[in-house]
Amino acid sequence: MTNRLQAVILGASGYTGAELLRLLKPHPRVELRALTGESQAGKPLSEVYPHLSLYRDQLVANDQVDYAGVDVVFCCLPHGTTQEIIAALPSHVRIVDLSADFRLHDEKDYLDWYGHPHRAPKLQREAVYGLSEWCREQIVSARLVANPGCYPTCTLLAVLPLVRAGLIEADGLIVDAMSGVTGAGRKATQGMLFCEVNEGAKAYGVGGHRHVSEMEQEVGLAAAKRVHISFTAHLVPMNRGMSATIHAQVAQGNNAALLREELKRIYAHSPFVQVCEAGIVPSTHEVRGTNQCKIAVVDDRCAGRVILVSVIDNLVKGASGQAVQNMNLMFGFEETLGLELGALFP
Repeated sequence: MTNRLQAVILGASGYTGAELLRLLKPHPRVELRALTGESQAGKPLSEVYPHLSLYRDQLVANDQVDYAGVDVVFCCLPHGTTQEIIAALPSHVRIVDLSADFRLHDEKDYLDWYGHPHRAPKLQREAVYGLSEWCREQIVSARLVANPGCYPTCTLLAVLPLVRAGLIEADGLIVDAMSGVTGAGRKATQGMLFCEVNEGAKAYGVGGHRHVSEMEQEVGLAAAKRVHISFTAHLVPMNRGMSATIHAQVAQGNNAALLREELKRIYAHSPFVQVCEAGIVPSTHEVRGTNQCKIAVVDDRCAGRVILVSVIDNLVKGASGQAVQNMNLMFGFEETLGLELGALFP
């Protein structure tokens, strides 16, 4: 096919970069121009990721990329290293950033949560928050899309329609979520060793996980007020997958059945979001390796409350798959192009 998009992946040696490779190599409208990996520069891809040995690419340093003719850049660099690199990219290049650097709209919020001033505040204000199902129109015309975090994606897809419709209370949401170990990245650390993670579960970032800032921002926009969300993340011994259990107060007269119907109505034309029928609660196995999100709604035994369960693959819908979905929207392709993937089960 002619006129294929010319794409660059910055930070291709990490898990999200490798997942982008898996998704973009067979994409019918994309050609990968360059792959960077600062610490792995000069190595063939097959050495860094043997499972990608069919791809003959070699990793290069960030400053070795020629952006002439490049259409889109996927930035998979660690938080804090992205701002100045993206600010220096040529103006003709469109960007999907998978780091946290451009997700928060407000400079003060960014300073409060990340501890240092934003180094590209103009771009921060221009960036579109890329929750695909909720920001399609803005994404289509955006130059810079800030791909949401995995925990916010899993949570917001379940709660935003219900908050916007006034069916649940926006303030006081309680979210307990679990992630596979790939959510922590590929860097070797003691806490990610097999013996540290296997056969156990551990809460982390308790009382101050940075992803809650995205949730409060987006739920607050839907509710037209500042909100507070209680969020706790847990690391569980699986490679990939994410499940969020969300406890919410319903507006008077509502119940799980009404909420379920509203979710079905909102997502009727969203190919990657599936609302489970009554009595069915999804498992991460059902979405492993896919760009799908599955959502269940159950009445709590406590009157006036409901429980929502949302599952995604943290590396696909929670990161690289949503990035490809956003690229498809930005360039006018079918939203599902390259993402019609069956679950990796067992």
